[in-house]
Amino acid sequence: MRHATEHADVPTAELDSALRGGPFHVALRAAIAARGLPLQRVQHHLSRHGVKVGVTSLSYWQQGARRPQRPESLRAVRALEEILQLPEESLIRLLAESDECAAAGRPGRSYRSLVEASDIVDRLTADLGWAMDGGLNTLGHHECVRIGARRELAAREAHHIVRAHRDGVDRFVAVHHGDPGCDPRRITVHALENCRTGRLRWDRESGVLVAELLFGTRLGSGDTFLFRYGIEDGTAGPSREYLQRFGCPGGQYALQVRFDTAALPVRCHRFTQHSAAAPRNNRQELPVTGPHHSAHVVEPRIRPGVVGIAWDWD
Repeated sequence: MRHATEHADVPTAELDSALRGGPFHVALRAAIAARGLPLQRVQHHLSRHGVKVGVTSLSYWQQGARRPQRPESLRAVRALEEILQLPEESLIRLLAESDECAAAGRPGRSYRSLVEASDIVDRLTADLGWAMDGGLNTLGHHECVRIGARRELAAREAHHIVRAHRDGVDRFVAVHHGDPGCDPRRITVHALENCRTGRLRWDRESGVLVAELLFGTRLGSGDTFLFRYGIEDGTAGPSREYLQRFGCPGGQYALQVRFDTAALPVRCHRFTQHSAAAPRNNRQELPVTGPHHSAHVVEPRIRPGVVGIAWDWD
């Protein structure tokens, strides 16, 4: 239950409308105004919640000049929901929707789109007799994504290190989410090391392709296995981000995005997202370095949620 920290005014129609439709800074400004709190008082209440945010930052947030992104800032947003007597997740949801809108018009695979496609993935993998983790735990997952001269997601290569947690595991089912507008019928899968390609299934509307990779041996419980495969895509328009969603904890994840010399981005950054309703955070600018024009991130341990790299074209 939320407790009032000041004698609050009755929420206005403006506040109700802003909480429903956003954007975040308009809703925050309306909530502060409806409670009649000066920013110094808001800062004081935040400090009582153990969160330190400057008055200048609060002012920037409600003006839309800056957005909360760091973990400490997101803690402050959740505290503001309580201080301003707002429904739980109301401001956090608007931040998440702002991220989705920022990605709109920029072909990409948002967390929300991956969640919406999960039923399709379940149907396609079930058709291959594959469910849940397939008896494998991930020890390491390394990906290299190649962006082509037309700025398209041209290809990706994945290297998996897994351990069986039951006897008899002899395959893995890989899932590829193409960018909007892709044609999964034209996407090809190559078994590169310690596996061969089995059956393929796809859904054209969602751009989802699933591929069965056969090990050629049956693993016993506790056995480890390494395999590598590649996917050639290049069937969609310009790409602006690549992300990977994980449903359960695992080992190390490394993602490298390599750009064609004819299509170099003006900037690049990493991000994480813990749920479809949460905003993207842990943003960090990434240099595009070396003769291979690549950027990368390394997560020492996989956590549930999304890890990705986004970039901007000129």
